[in-house]
Amino acid sequence: MNAPILLFVFNRPDHVRRTVEALKQNTLSPDSVLYIYSDAARTPEQEGAVEEVRKYIHSVSGFKEIHIIERAENWGLARSIIDGVTTRVNEYGKVIVLEDDLITAPYFLQFMNDALETYKDEEKVGHIQGCDFTQDSALPDTFLIKWTGSWGWATWKRAWKYFNPDGKALLNELEKRNLTYTFDFNGKYGYTRMLRRQIEGKNNSWAIRWNASLFLNDILSLNVGKSLVQNEGFDGSGTNCGGGGLYSSNLFMGRIDVKKISPAVENKEARMAYVRYYARTNSFMAKAIRRIKRTLKGDFGR
Repeated sequence: MNAPILLFVFNRPDHVRRTVEALKQNTLSPDSVLYIYSDAARTPEQEGAVEEVRKYIHSVSGFKEIHIIERAENWGLARSIIDGVTTRVNEYGKVIVLEDDLITAPYFLQFMNDALETYKDEEKVGHIQGCDFTQDSALPDTFLIKWTGSWGWATWKRAWKYFNPDGKALLNELEKRNLTYTFDFNGKYGYTRMLRRQIEGKNNSWAIRWNASLFLNDILSLNVGKSLVQNEGFDGSGTNCGGGGLYSSNLFMGRIDVKKISPAVENKEARMAYVRYYARTNSFMAKAIRRIKRTLKGDFGR
């Protein structure tokens, strides 16, 4: 049986339409159950857009079954995803998760279901990620890495049990075990800082806690070297997205074969590809150049 798809939507009707239309073009969509979680408005100004989204999702077809969950109050993305994933993964044993700004390639669902089946009994693998933004040609089609991307992903009940929502406990463990440097890709990207900001209430990222949860348990993610997902959220409309085109990806329109990697160990060359990517894009100079370019274009908001 194919894994259920969980789609989380809020107040961006155009993004939702593009996400759903792309998903409908997937080869396995007619045989897949779709759950759409619609969050409520935070402010009166958002109510119109939320209603437009809800009107649209009630018109969606093209899937084996469609279930719509409309929140009566604003839950926020983190609470909604944690609740939705927990509920459905306990029901089905596996889930595929998307947000409303992700465009999927036609074989995205095929890859996810193939990977879920291939690695279902491999305890060392707990996450599947369908997006590659490094655009590093040295990466193989699939590889194992201790890092969890959140743009088009999947997991199993056996792995989700490791999710720890307590960011402070996760940070304490990372620091106690002297793992922050590795967690931050050799200090090239501030994932520890992101976790610290979550603890301080400056972001509400579920993804950084999921990343840290699996990292601390030495559990790997199966990632792709050719992207099956494109994130359109870097237009200022997303909850946690800025601009700049840093995470652009080219959709791979073909099928990626899933061959089990054994033994299940991290691909050190792939980790270094991420280190190189973050060193190139997250350095002080790179940030300064992006800021100057945005200023010259009049983009002061992101």
